[in-house]
Amino acid sequence: MAQTAFKGSPVQLSGDLPQRGTDAPDFTLTRSDLSDVSLKDYAGKTVVLNIFPSIDTPTCAMSVRKFNAEIGNTENAVVLCISADLPFAHARFCGAEGLDHVVSASTFRSPGFGDVYGMRIAGGPLAGLMARAVVVIDGKGKVVYTQLVDEISKEPDYDKAMACLSSEDVMQACTASFTAEHSRGMDDDGPCDDGRAGG
Repeated sequence: MAQTAFKGSPVQLSGDLPQRGTDAPDFTLTRSDLSDVSLKDYAGKTVVLNIFPSIDTPTCAMSVRKFNAEIGNTENAVVLCISADLPFAHARFCGAEGLDHVVSASTFRSPGFGDVYGMRIAGGPLAGLMARAVVVIDGKGKVVYTQLVDEISKEPDYDKAMACLSSEDVMQACTASFTAEHSRGMDDDGPCDDGRAGG
């Protein structure tokens, strides 16, 4: 099972992010208007899952703002901002901030999402919330990029995630690049780019 940290203290998660190159597990979450939203709703589009603990924390709020700004200029792609917050909290935040390029998605009706994607925090003061991670899924439903942020209080790497959205050629190069990074991490017995320990 994967591990991250919160203010320097280890945080155990319920599992691991899906492996690159595998089919992304489908899910059904709840939009800010209380309607359902599923991965299959975006078949043929590139989907970015911006997973985080709570919209009511500064780092999580910043991630939603940044992805909203980035995805507004990108065609045939969508960002789902996923947390255990109630849909009302998502609606309040995005409404107040004028954020309309991202899709808010709550796990409150679907607690199993955190286990399927391995991101449920298993213990400590944040138990039951999601860890901070980014998953990019291509139009065929394949996982092409993942990042488990190694410290929950840090922001994700927006540039690497968005680099996978530009085109099929860039996406293939992105996948090859991160696969090579992972291999080097294993050779060096050091941390891989997606937050897992090498070796």
